[in-house]
Amino acid sequence: HHLNKPLFQSSKHIWLESVVIIAKLLNLWFVRDVTRFCAVLQSSPDVVLLHKLSDYDGNWSILPALPRLASQYCQTSLWIVFLEEETNVNLHNLLQVLSNFNTRKEWFLGRPLHDDEPTIIHHYAFSEDPSSFSYPDFMAGWALSCPLAKRSDFISPPKSDFTIDLQHEIALYIWEEGRGPALTVVNEFCSELQSLSSTGDCATTINTFLSACGNPVQKEDVFVAVKTCQRFHGDRVPLVKQTWEKDAASLEYYSDFTDPYIPTIHLGVPNTERGHCQKTFAILKRFASGVVTQAPWLLIVDDDTLISLPRLWRLLGCYDPNEAVSVGERYGYGLSRDGYSYITGGGGMVFSRVAVQNILAGGCGCHSSDAPDDMVLGMCLTTLGLPVTHSPLFHQARPQDYVKELLARQSPISFHKHWNINPVAVYQHWLKEPNQRRAHSLTKTREEL
Repeated sequence: HHLNKPLFQSSKHIWLESVVIIAKLLNLWFVRDVTRFCAVLQSSPDVVLLHKLSDYDGNWSILPALPRLASQYCQTSLWIVFLEEETNVNLHNLLQVLSNFNTRKEWFLGRPLHDDEPTIIHHYAFSEDPSSFSYPDFMAGWALSCPLAKRSDFISPPKSDFTIDLQHEIALYIWEEGRGPALTVVNEFCSELQSLSSTGDCATTINTFLSACGNPVQKEDVFVAVKTCQRFHGDRVPLVKQTWEKDAASLEYYSDFTDPYIPTIHLGVPNTERGHCQKTFAILKRFASGVVTQAPWLLIVDDDTLISLPRLWRLLGCYDPNEAVSVGERYGYGLSRDGYSYITGGGGMVFSRVAVQNILAGGCGCHSSDAPDDMVLGMCLTTLGLPVTHSPLFHQARPQDYVKELLARQSPISFHKHWNINPVAVYQHWLKEPNQRRAHSLTKTREEL
């Protein structure tokens, strides 16, 4: 319905119906949250669930959806406001904030983040001075004025085919090397770590949680496959054993060499320098055969992945293993032109048994033994019309490659790569559960005694 008068009195008032809210939901299983979200916002302003906008799976990356959003909503609206499923919104304060801006101009509003050091996930952009470039904290919400949203049709597509860290890539795209607007800081887009003089002024706040959807799965429900090769039997494998292996109920190491002391299993697939597609498909077939395990979940990791299995068990409580579920850190390839999403391998790829059966039955395979396994699987899932589900708790890179405050608000499930870090220290600081830490220190004390 439409309101006949503004929500508040102001010389520059803005009506509720002049705002369209785009909600990006990571997890379609959280239907109750969607219902709550829409109920809180009532029927005005328009609320659009991004995954419902069209059948195109790549809409989560926003840029492919922007021209459509602009043409569909900017006839009647002045602002497009984007929220994540973790965002809490105070509509009164949001409208008050937006009323401070001239809506005939191009505005890109948000709460700023910046890199402290050059990072691989941003292709080492602004390496001379990484903190000089601001990009929005998506969880705090962000907004585009309609003149800017309408111009998106004329901005050339992103230089990179890869979608890795969307909030940084959107800011680069809009900024257009100085031809477009930079991010305008709006302090009323609040994070849980930052409060204004009183949080009563916040237009948005962030609800942080490690999704708790009932009971965690049993440890026996997850079969763990570790990809390794003879070259790393002496350094990486011992680190897996020293850190997280003990939490796994059933785990196998897959290598190009059979070592009975680890032990490793040779799947008859020669090692490749990169890609490992054939090896991964051999793992999928072994899991699907049911000979080794009947577990409903398969986790595939690299030998330099650091992971918290207890946190993974909690997350998997949110999903139905009788569905074709694939979950991890989602990247995109070629999404501006009908590309595909994929779970990036280094952070850990989780598949339900049903998803594995669908992949194998769908005739998917490797065009070469060293094709990138994660991308081939993503292409396959997209072709089969199966969802690729993102969780921000999985990480393809190391802790220092991410903004500190973003990590501080989550209980991470994984990190990847041992380069220039102490893997045991990273595991203990970021991934070990507090009760595991206590048990470890008690054991240590007993050993010292």
